[in-house]
Amino acid sequence: MALRGPAGSGPRSRGPLDEAVAAAVENEPPAVVATGAAPEEEEEEEGRGRGLLRWDGFSAWLHCVCVVGFDLELGQAVEVIYPQHSKLTDKEKTNICYLSFPDSNSGCLGDTQFCFRFRQSSGRRMSLHCLLDQFDRDLPVYLKKDPAYFYGYVYFRQVRDKTLKRGYFQKSLVLISKLPYTHFFHTVLKQIAPEYFEKNESYLEAACNDVDRWPAPVPGKTLHLPIMGVVMKFLLFLFKVRIPTCHDKPGTTQIGQLTQQADTHISVILPTVHEVDLFRCFCPVFLHSQMLWELVLLGEPLVVMAPSPSESSETVLALVSCISPLKYCSDFRPYFTIHDSEFKEYTTRTQAPPSVILGVTNPFFAKTLQHWPHIIRIGDLKPAGEIPKQVKVKKLKNLKTLDSKPGVYTSYKPYLNRDEEIVKQLQKGVQQKRPSEAQSVILRRYFLELTQSFIIPLERYVASLMPLQKSISPWKSPPQLRQFLPEEFMKTLEKTGPQLTSRIKGDWIGLYRHFLKSPNFDGWFRTRRKEMTQKLEALHLEALCKEDLLLWIQKHTEVETVDLVLKLKNKLVQADRERLPVKPDTVEELRTHIDAIILALPEDLQGILLKTGMT
Repeated sequence: MALRGPAGSGPRSRGPLDEAVAAAVENEPPAVVATGAAPEEEEEEEGRGRGLLRWDGFSAWLHCVCVVGFDLELGQAVEVIYPQHSKLTDKEKTNICYLSFPDSNSGCLGDTQFCFRFRQSSGRRMSLHCLLDQFDRDLPVYLKKDPAYFYGYVYFRQVRDKTLKRGYFQKSLVLISKLPYTHFFHTVLKQIAPEYFEKNESYLEAACNDVDRWPAPVPGKTLHLPIMGVVMKFLLFLFKVRIPTCHDKPGTTQIGQLTQQADTHISVILPTVHEVDLFRCFCPVFLHSQMLWELVLLGEPLVVMAPSPSESSETVLALVSCISPLKYCSDFRPYFTIHDSEFKEYTTRTQAPPSVILGVTNPFFAKTLQHWPHIIRIGDLKPAGEIPKQVKVKKLKNLKTLDSKPGVYTSYKPYLNRDEEIVKQLQKGVQQKRPSEAQSVILRRYFLELTQSFIIPLERYVASLMPLQKSISPWKSPPQLRQFLPEEFMKTLEKTGPQLTSRIKGDWIGLYRHFLKSPNFDGWFRTRRKEMTQKLEALHLEALCKEDLLLWIQKHTEVETVDLVLKLKNKLVQADRERLPVKPDTVEELRTHIDAIILALPEDLQGILLKTGMT
């Protein structure tokens, strides 16, 4: 059965996204709808009246769903794109084709799940994503969408089939999304992909229709996300998730759990949408976890050589997350192939390796990336409860092929002394057969405390660059932030350095000097500078509101008064566009001031100023 496009999909019901978007525009919390509603004509007209179209709800979560199969003549090929109106460039389709299948040497029989990340073609702009940017602003920095990249979440099946010429059934169901919600989308795929492979496209169409009725991915809300499987049998998968906000205390999320409530109602509760099993990924190298934390923090070129896409993607994502709540600001590819459009860019020997983390499985990379300074070679990740042998740090010249023994191949000398306490704690957990989930909590808390100890002195120093509030004059432009001076910052470390919160000894100053030259510092400082500049703009608005503006206009000419009104209106537009941290009362007070000033002017000027924008 062919998938139906948007024209033949029936009337559009007023779904939960309609409620969420309307609520966001009105600064009210959206309603969370637990089940999908039947389409109704009057609701369709109301939704369209607000500018929302068919598939807007779907687009808030996914860009599209692809089915990638193997053609004997063409190789990997995109067989289905749903919804059919979804736009992918030829370059994007090619990347999806090659990234959706494991390398032939991986030997992945049965079902395999992994994820990849690829660069989006330039010039793309989606109106709904602009509307939902307000939700993105409330996310922690490490969960914000990157406008330049897509994520692909893959469920690959390879089983013997004598009826096919190739002798194998090979197909991938791929979710393409802007959202980095790895755990959530893998859990969704676990439910819908097996059913899809056993049935046909009509099942996929039904699942996509249900996603279209999901509430918007609003941070801080508990969302009920139903997926109707076989509608005739009333099988309902109901996902309950909560997306973190930037106001959450770091380290408070826990591993999700599965609960079954009734024969026809399977409820999957996911307190985390993005976290991987951290200890399982770091298990072979946990003796060197602190060194790997340094390499990721400093944005060093790093490649993970693994036996399968599952191992490579999980390990890369674990590495990226280990510096949380700092955002890893360089590129990272959980699964990277020789067919990737950036292959030449990232493997050239004519320049130094870029700041990127690559996950690879093809033996060809062992030779191609020999010049990279840091390589992690891992074996098969063991199931929970099984502990692999700890790998050693080895010299790069010993890495000949992908068949080389597992190890961390690098000449890097860590700045900090190894924390023996965390090593003992994890080793004790291994001996006592502590669950991997509990080990992950310990390791994640350790990384969190290490990152916070490192970043707090920087936060403290950057806060000192903020001008004093008394220096803000309503009649002058907001003052500028003081310049970040590395040597001045270094002097603050003697009294207020990481030694106040961390027991780890070592060359902290050397680590800071290296970090200040890294992409991660650049990204962090740009974000902090933007936040502080917006705070200055907000304080400037508050200072204007406290002034007696009617008294001011009595002492100034009409031209100066008109100029003031236009500037105040621009301030309001800026506050709304940039979402400045201004209290609603301040905005209303400023609107009242503007109205009062306009009414004090001659009628001809009043008419002109009232037409120049909303007050």
